[in-house]
Amino acid sequence: MKTVRIADVTLREGTIAKNATLSFKEKIEIAKLLDRIRVDVIEMPVIENEATDTLLIKTVAPLLKNSTLSVDAGMTEESAEKAWKAVCGAKSARMRFSVPTSTVQMEYLSHCKPKQMLALIEKMVSACAKYCSDVEFCAQDATRSEREFLSMAVSTALNAGATTITVCDSESRMLPDEYKKFIADLYEDVPKLSEVNLAVSCSSELGMSGACALTAVSSGATEVKAAVTRTQLPTVENTVHLIRTRGESIDVETSVNVTEMSRTLKQIKAIAKAKRSETTPFDSKITTESEDSIRLDSGSDISTLSQAVKALGYTLSDDDTAKVFDAFLNTAKKKQVGAKELEAIIASEALQVPPTYRLVSFVVNSGNIISPTANIVVEKEGKNYTGLSTGDGPIDAALLALEQIVGHHYELDDFQIQSVTEGREAMGEALIKLRCDGTLYSGRGISTDIIGATIRAYLNALNKIVYGEN
Repeated sequence: MKTVRIADVTLREGTIAKNATLSFKEKIEIAKLLDRIRVDVIEMPVIENEATDTLLIKTVAPLLKNSTLSVDAGMTEESAEKAWKAVCGAKSARMRFSVPTSTVQMEYLSHCKPKQMLALIEKMVSACAKYCSDVEFCAQDATRSEREFLSMAVSTALNAGATTITVCDSESRMLPDEYKKFIADLYEDVPKLSEVNLAVSCSSELGMSGACALTAVSSGATEVKAAVTRTQLPTVENTVHLIRTRGESIDVETSVNVTEMSRTLKQIKAIAKAKRSETTPFDSKITTESEDSIRLDSGSDISTLSQAVKALGYTLSDDDTAKVFDAFLNTAKKKQVGAKELEAIIASEALQVPPTYRLVSFVVNSGNIISPTANIVVEKEGKNYTGLSTGDGPIDAALLALEQIVGHHYELDDFQIQSVTEGREAMGEALIKLRCDGTLYSGRGISTDIIGATIRAYLNALNKIVYGEN
């Protein structure tokens, strides 16, 4: 089965969108969230302000573990060199060169005749290929171009070293059948195209961008441009849904993590809003009808729970569903479980790396006339290890006991505690960020006992460190 790549343009488009107010930190956070759900390509905009734009790309580059970072090479060899210096720190890097290929747009936007444009394509793609093994040539208005010239432009780019060819439907008028013929004609005119990655950028005033993209995929395209926020392009969520629903019939799939996709994209949409409240930009305040209607109790069975989990946008494996159900039953004995409680349970029990360390038990004593002490038992590879320590407070004692077990001190970069639900039986969430060899690892823990939540958060981060090292 062929894997269709998803190239997200949210950050590329977000910087030029009207009234966009993304901060430097918010752009970094969006890139990290996209990488977390394994979006294949994250596109950055052209470098305009050399200081700030270059710094942003250099900051994002080493943070990405799964996604390819794509940067615009500009229109000169000098701009291509600057782009490469910015993106070279990425685990997987791509350089992108985009020009119009229709007669009118070539002369109006680029002030080039056809022969001049072909020379520019050869020069720029060659310049990019000198630095990077993954080079994309993008024909901005391919569907409005003359068939013969488009074929010449694509062939020129391929001969110069392009590994990805993108054709854009900027005219926004093609129907799926017309787009299918357009892709088929391109493959016929440029046989070498079948040896590389063909990407499509389908925008449509007729609301058929998703259908056109799927038609292109069925005709041989291997990458689709999409965005999280509403643009003329299909959304990431809709594109992935289309491929998951109909992909089997055309023998294609996507590598995007659908389990976390809905929840993560909701966070990105909250960050990307032009108008945000004075509260944290990560609090989306989005409540759907299905979330409001979720009310589970101890009498709910695993089938009912699975439906509620699906309504929240999660797709869990059978094993994760069983873990969530067990944790749900423990909470349901005390109180009714709504959407917030269920999301907290999912975050704690599912979507985790294989646990090297497991919490067996903990006893923490604290008071105003005794020194806080923590006695923690953790299981690793079938053996129990015990840590006993005092501290400035119960949480400090617990973390020192854990370090005693692990035998290593990790820098505590951040520690947060907050209530995720309300009432006397409220569930608390702890967030811990540990730094190891310059890399941050975050862990989350959920419990009605905030010290227990802290211990679980530490172990969650620790397991990620161990998993990454192995």
